[in-house]
Amino acid sequence: MLKIWTDGSCLGNPGPGGWAFVATDGINTARRSGGECDTTNNRMELMAVLRALSAARRHNAVEIHTDSQYVKNGMTSWMKNWKRNNWRTADKKPVKNKDLWVLLDELAAKTDIHWVWVKGHAGEEFNEICDTLARSEAEKLK
Repeated sequence: MLKIWTDGSCLGNPGPGGWAFVATDGINTARRSGGECDTTNNRMELMAVLRALSAARRHNAVEIHTDSQYVKNGMTSWMKNWKRNNWRTADKKPVKNKDLWVLLDELAAKTDIHWVWVKGHAGEEFNEICDTLARSEAEKLK
């Protein structure tokens, strides 16, 4: 199974941001990152997963490690209700970052995803690498 770690970073919120992922099949490891000039931390967390899933499109099953409760809970708990409520939250407000959630939902429908939450900044090797890459991308745009 392909294992993926993702992270997003933002200097200010909003502000310049970066996303990153590390993917490994146990033999080969790939690192990718990028950034946006005016964004939010949550958008960068979502973008990291979107980019990772796009890159992993040949894999039918992946394990995604994220330190973002927003992303994990959105995909495993909240999305079903958002879609049923026409992309509205429980308190009837429009879902933030709907454009990215819709794309992520489309990609996730084609892949068996096992979600793993990891504590950020706790020494998890690939999570720390993602954090450094994402922060570096945001710094470039300052």
